[in-house]
Amino acid sequence: MSPSPLHTPLCDLLGMTHPVVQTGMGWVATPELVAAVCEADAFGFLAAATIPPPEVDAAIARVQELTQRPFGVNFLMDAPGADVITDAIIARGVRAAGYNRAPDAKLIGRLKDAGVACVPTCGAERHAVKAQQLGADAIVVQGGEGGGHTGSVPTSILVSQAADAVDVPVIAAGGFRDGRGLVAALAFGAAGIAMGTRFLLTAESPVPKPTTDRYLAAGVFDVVISHEIDGLPQRMVVNELVKELETKGPIGRLLFAARNALAFRKATGASIPELLQSGLALRSHERLTRSQLLMSANAPMLARRAMAEGDPVHGYLPSGTIAGAIDDRPTCEELVRRIIQEAERTLAALAV
Repeated sequence: MSPSPLHTPLCDLLGMTHPVVQTGMGWVATPELVAAVCEADAFGFLAAATIPPPEVDAAIARVQELTQRPFGVNFLMDAPGADVITDAIIARGVRAAGYNRAPDAKLIGRLKDAGVACVPTCGAERHAVKAQQLGADAIVVQGGEGGGHTGSVPTSILVSQAADAVDVPVIAAGGFRDGRGLVAALAFGAAGIAMGTRFLLTAESPVPKPTTDRYLAAGVFDVVISHEIDGLPQRMVVNELVKELETKGPIGRLLFAARNALAFRKATGASIPELLQSGLALRSHERLTRSQLLMSANAPMLARRAMAEGDPVHGYLPSGTIAGAIDDRPTCEELVRRIIQEAERTLAALAV
């Protein structure tokens, strides 16, 4: 009997049953959500980018208390404390490390030497090619429908391009929520799908109800791309915050960003020299202007306001376009099961 097309090389690489990945969303991908995803036979990434580096080891240990299944840790390689997070990943025997902007060849080398699978996220074909050259074992390729920072190339086109350009498994991200989407991703050449918004809207998600209610109430046309948060294109659910920022002048926006930069420093425990070093690295890789560099502190702090503090009016609501098609909060187990069941039915119907 031939193996199921739903068991892909990605499943063997990450040690999961189903080719479904939960992305490392800041303030959302907590140990509890990650463990629930993994217990559902999918694969979760802990969001370390919004955890003070000295506390990441304890967060990893918490995931390991909740599940015996493999999982990953997502972090920013250009941020203060990236070496501390790398140490924790290696020491705890974490299965995979996720990262995106400003990949660090030295840290990637350390992870690979320790047997950690390297799974970066890319938003362009050329970035995927570079990621493989740097040692990626699999690559999350996010199309324009994805939430947060995003590009303009649709997922269907970008994933197909990347799958042809690299030799490692590609994980399709941006616009996925169900089994039909999984089958479509496999047809594009991917080895699985990665979902952020769909897992944000599950029963185990830590996001407070006032915020999830705003997501569930959004229609497709309420999910927009805006430059108002940090000067770069980001996809989000439009809200009062975005409308307010649109009315601020350049000086007002910079003062607003400066306050968030100070709050970010306090939240992360990073020193001013460390933040400057991180900012210079980010500016080098992303070609940011000085104002965009300062505004970059907006996204994590405004996301915390919505995702952790439950204020969807004054916080930022990063979201994939798919939020406009989601109207429920199943458990992770229910979600993954119905994705796989629908994928199997879809494949069977195509084979008739």
